[in-house]
Amino acid sequence: MSSGTAQLLAALFVAAVMGYPSRRSATDLDATPRTTVTFDELSGVRRFSTRTLNYTTLLLEDERGVLYVGARGAIFALNSSDVADGSHRMIHWEASPEKQLDCLQKGKNNKTECFNHVRFLQRLNSTHLYACGTYAFHPLCTSIDADRFTLPSHFEEGKEKCPYDPSRGYTGLIVDGGLYTATRYEFRSLPDIRRNLHQRPLKTEESPLHWLNDAEFVASVLVRESRDSPVGDDDKIYYFFTERAGEETTSFFDKSQAARVARVARVCKSDLGGKKILQRKWTSFMKARLVCYMPYYEVLRSVCSLDGGGWPSTVFYAAFTLSAQWRTMEASAVCRYSISEVQRAFEGPYMEYQDSARKWSRYDGTVPEPRPGSCITDHSRRKGYNSSQDLPNSVLDFVKLHPLMFEEVKPANGEPLLVKKNVAYSRLAVDRVRALDGRSYDVLFMGTGDGWIHKAVVLGSGVHIIEEVQVFGDPQPVETLVISRTQRSLYVGAASGILQVPLAACARYASCYDCVLARDPYCAWDGRACRETASADSAVLVQDMQHGNEGCRNGTARGESAPPWVFPPRKNRMVLRGDDVLLPCDQRSNLARAVWLLNGTEALGAGQDRLRVGVDGLLVTDTLPEHSGEYRCYGEERGLRTLLAAYSLTVLPELPRAGATPPPRPHAASQAVGDMKVVYVSAITILVGLCVVLSAVLLYMSCLQKRKGKYILGEPRPSSVELQTVSANCLRKGRGSKEEEEDDEDEDGLAYPDGCLQIIPGEAPTAAVSPAKEPPAAAPPPPPPLPSELTNGVGALPNMLRKMNGNSYMLLQQQEEPLASPLYSASFTEELSKILEKRKHTQLVEKLDESSV
Repeated sequence: MSSGTAQLLAALFVAAVMGYPSRRSATDLDATPRTTVTFDELSGVRRFSTRTLNYTTLLLEDERGVLYVGARGAIFALNSSDVADGSHRMIHWEASPEKQLDCLQKGKNNKTECFNHVRFLQRLNSTHLYACGTYAFHPLCTSIDADRFTLPSHFEEGKEKCPYDPSRGYTGLIVDGGLYTATRYEFRSLPDIRRNLHQRPLKTEESPLHWLNDAEFVASVLVRESRDSPVGDDDKIYYFFTERAGEETTSFFDKSQAARVARVARVCKSDLGGKKILQRKWTSFMKARLVCYMPYYEVLRSVCSLDGGGWPSTVFYAAFTLSAQWRTMEASAVCRYSISEVQRAFEGPYMEYQDSARKWSRYDGTVPEPRPGSCITDHSRRKGYNSSQDLPNSVLDFVKLHPLMFEEVKPANGEPLLVKKNVAYSRLAVDRVRALDGRSYDVLFMGTGDGWIHKAVVLGSGVHIIEEVQVFGDPQPVETLVISRTQRSLYVGAASGILQVPLAACARYASCYDCVLARDPYCAWDGRACRETASADSAVLVQDMQHGNEGCRNGTARGESAPPWVFPPRKNRMVLRGDDVLLPCDQRSNLARAVWLLNGTEALGAGQDRLRVGVDGLLVTDTLPEHSGEYRCYGEERGLRTLLAAYSLTVLPELPRAGATPPPRPHAASQAVGDMKVVYVSAITILVGLCVVLSAVLLYMSCLQKRKGKYILGEPRPSSVELQTVSANCLRKGRGSKEEEEDDEDEDGLAYPDGCLQIIPGEAPTAAVSPAKEPPAAAPPPPPPLPSELTNGVGALPNMLRKMNGNSYMLLQQQEEPLASPLYSASFTEELSKILEKRKHTQLVEKLDESSV
């Protein structure tokens, strides 16, 4: 068992013991996108980008038709109807060179960190925007006139409002003029939730307990719970983050792994802090654990909210990924939480930190009144508590020591909506659409860490992924998603730019069945094409969200064949018997099953072991004549069959074997193959003939190389020196001759045939080089050949040597004149015999080297 599998089993065991398991397995909770749209297949997408990077902070104002974008060193105002029309405005807001140098001296990265990353951009009032940037680790904030859209000259200190580090988790809202932010603010500070731009700035408590434990903030949501509240409740801001778990885990969990858990915290908008205790601190801060599928092993990545017109219907959608401990696995989970479930956790029992046991446990003691952590309500006012500064000290002391709730916030129906393997969701956005059946459906847009968007519709307790779309050619995380119902567009923010993607691409569905099977609440069939429901007459539209297989042909389409308007053209295929053939069938839907019919019956019946269905089509191996016929490929999905391809396959007889009597009237295909064999044999014969001729030419050239004389292949032999192997072969030719010629020159100019040198033992003459000689007029009778015991195989050396180290010799120059025949000089023979006899008694060197005789 692998370590990853063991960890997964251990995590599931912990979840089972603690009561977290889903009623369905991870396989059942997974969902396959019905269709896949690659980057090259995209249409209707508008793109905006400049030399700036990190287009991650978006503010959409639909009523003004503007999309504001905060990027690195710039703020843009784009036309929300078309972000690529070129009418954008831009504010340059770069960090000064002095601040960049100071940032670099702090050891920060001058390619990513030492810039002004705009992290906050919100509407401050009817005339101005409020923006904050990291400004090379010196955060600044400013108000921007929305009409003039120019950078003001006055800036505010931003260290209480914006993080130093551009990579830190950060969230912020402006609510009724107050700035509510959460991050790790100062250079080495603890994470905090703060309120600024308010007469009563507030933050969290750090002593004696840290209310936040190395928190990374993800999102914040305002819920207007004061509206139509029967108890006179206050508005609340909910914060979603991940933090270190502390000592609240069970014994089944390995504490050495430093588990992190997801949290939801809340504060009241009207909180003013305490009068003596918790001065300028939140008196309404509480937090609870947020669980989805595998507690302590999941990290919160994104949260979005949706309400159906009133805050009691508010739901939160959250995306989780596996924690860093799962290095070899990648998976994401999406859970849905109701506001009532969150309220139930905050109204439940508290937890208390036990110093002796050094862990958190349930608090079962007395709870003071009014309830600690609650907002000021009509009940509190009737008791004289009109604000948080009127609360008794016992309540404030209790809040300081009991920030954590015992109850956990569990997902709707007790299980995730989706558990997707091999995907890391980085951002969520949700829209609510009313379908033709009168019901409202939540549509999720889920951005991934590699530049894809999954579009899914929530159906009951699960999701149906309508499509997956690759919106970036270069893999990069989807950082921000914003939905515009007015423009019916999805705005995507990433490092490389801004995209404007249509909420629906109904034109991709070519038939009624394809449109209905998609179960896209934005789309319906009007009898001729798939169209958006918002732009067509609903009386003639066909849509089936619940089952996805009814409505076409004005009736139930279950089990019907494809309508005539989607019949593909029939293609003819001809193959020889025994060959293999592939019949392609492109399945547009990833959920469809390929069904092949041969002459109207199932192709993959009994005895059809030579037919194999793959992702590309039907492969017929070792074809036989009975494989001929009409093939039809259907895509079967949810009981419907759609014709995708049609073929007429003809299997031709095989070629006649060698030696067999050909049939009286061979088939045209067999005759063509026989003609090709003749061509191949003729080509091989010609090539063999060419090889023989070439071999003969090479042999002739080799013979010419061995010719004696000055000319080789008609060219003069160069005068350069050429050493040859010392052997007796140079004398063998002369021994068989009855007549030999003799040169009239002295011994220094003598040579043997084939350019071989004479060996001259003993002292060499002092002349460096002997001049070239003219050929003799007449050749005298040749002397008898030297005895073999005297030659020692030295008849094949060049003709001019100089003594080296007494017994070795060096070639100086080779005779250039042609030698017509092997020559021996009688005087030289006698002289050589004397010299050799003399050398027997010479004691120049004890051992002669191999170049001497």
